Amino acid sequence: MAYFPLEIEDSVIAMTNLEAGRRRPAIDGWKPMGRVESRGEACESQWHAESGRSVFRATMPLKTFRAYSSALRFDDRETRRAGRGEGEGGEGDSYDKLAPIRAVWDEWCARLPAMYRPGPEVTVDERLVPFRGRCPFRQYMPSKPARYGIKIWVACDARSSYAWKMQVYTGKPDKRGPPEKHLATRVVVDLTEGLTPGRNVTCDNFFTSRELADRLYCERGHTVLGTLRSNRPEIPRELRCVKGRAVGSVESVVLGGSAGRGGGRGPDTIILSYVAKKNKNVLLLTTAPRYHHRSGPEPRPSRRIGDSNSISSSSSSSGNRSGGGNRSSDRSGSKPPLVLHYNRTKGGVDNLDKVVSTYSCRRKTRRWPVALFHNMVDVAAYNAFVLWREIHPDWMPGKLNRRRLFLERLGKALARPMLEARAALARGGPGGAGGGGRVAARGATAEAASNNATPRDSSPVKRRRCRVCPRSKDVKTKILCRECRVHVCTNCAVTYCPNCAASSRAAAPQTPPTP
Repeated sequence: MAYFPLEIEDSVIAMTNLEAGRRRPAIDGWKPMGRVESRGEACESQWHAESGRSVFRATMPLKTFRAYSSALRFDDRETRRAGRGEGEGGEGDSYDKLAPIRAVWDEWCARLPAMYRPGPEVTVDERLVPFRGRCPFRQYMPSKPARYGIKIWVACDARSSYAWKMQVYTGKPDKRGPPEKHLATRVVVDLTEGLTPGRNVTCDNFFTSRELADRLYCERGHTVLGTLRSNRPEIPRELRCVKGRAVGSVESVVLGGSAGRGGGRGPDTIILSYVAKKNKNVLLLTTAPRYHHRSGPEPRPSRRIGDSNSISSSSSSSGNRSGGGNRSSDRSGSKPPLVLHYNRTKGGVDNLDKVVSTYSCRRKTRRWPVALFHNMVDVAAYNAFVLWREIHPDWMPGKLNRRRLFLERLGKALARPMLEARAALARGGPGGAGGGGRVAARGATAEAASNNATPRDSSPVKRRRCRVCPRSKDVKTKILCRECRVHVCTNCAVTYCPNCAASSRAAAPQTPPTP
């Protein structure tokens, strides 16, 4: 297989370099797994010499990967209670359930909006990271495929599905206290902080309300488009009634802007009721009048008063708007433009879930910080692909597998230091080239141990107890002393370089071997 040159920008690689230092080899091992779609495959099969893939064996041994995976931590357990805000009496008011991964999560989330500017359409929705183990804020969502997992609020670009901002839902701040009021409004306001004014935010009926529309327009300068629940108090009674209405009929109401906190006036809110099926309607709310254009004859002008209590309504039927044109436009004209635009922009986060699950490095784990970290690597890899497409729009035009090829290059770039270090070690060169000094040193120690474990007559060596360690420790080893041929473990053995070992042998008195 031919690989492409590894000229990847620093900004793209930075999306996957979540933390430098001791956690970097673990990312190098996980990233090729997302490229080859092997999240459900056993590690023994991936590292198998015949049926496995060479990229895993070339990056690191299976034993090393398992050691990194089992030892992966994101905080200091000794100081975790202080970081969570726990007092002597138990959980305090500032209890942080995300403390085991808070530092890495905040640093990663701070990089997301710094590298991309969303378009005019932004989608806000929820995601569920699959996890069935022990977690203090695990959620049950029957509408999701996994049903159990960690809920994350996401704001992403509707066109590219770039994850612009993310926030983990950790449940109520206090288990014994009341639930948080206006949670949906607070989440959308937090996720749109720092967004350039003039965007339209599309969300579902969990978030959409007139209070949210007024706050986003007055505080952020954004408009809202979303479906409404039928029990919202701002919906007029005539829009809730669907009895006797024809399928495809549309009724809309314009609510005048209410007085804001700073003395200004809020936006005009349009509420639309569309009968999609018999005796079933869809309610939508928007503060962007440009999405509420009608084709065909305009309805009669209705009275409009600036008072927030007064409303102006109009109704029309889809049968009168089609105009008897060609059949291809009848189907699209059966729905109002507001519904069509909502359908085009509502799937930004759902598409992010789809593309992340296609190429995922997720592994089976019982620790929720590791499960969240796997998802961070997957999202970072997709964000890097979006950035690469924006920087190089003419890269591989017409190719349907561009993302797979990009992940292949990205995985090779992340694993390159490990590959170079192991290749230099195999050639007998100096270890530590390309940032793999620790791996090369371990390889040299293992090679020296294997050489010491083989006696002069090349006979197999059995594991026996170390002669130096106390009998109570019961340390077994295969390493033999080159002089007296007794078993000695690595903790008790003394390491010499070849030059010092040769000089010590030359200085030692020559004694005849014992028969």
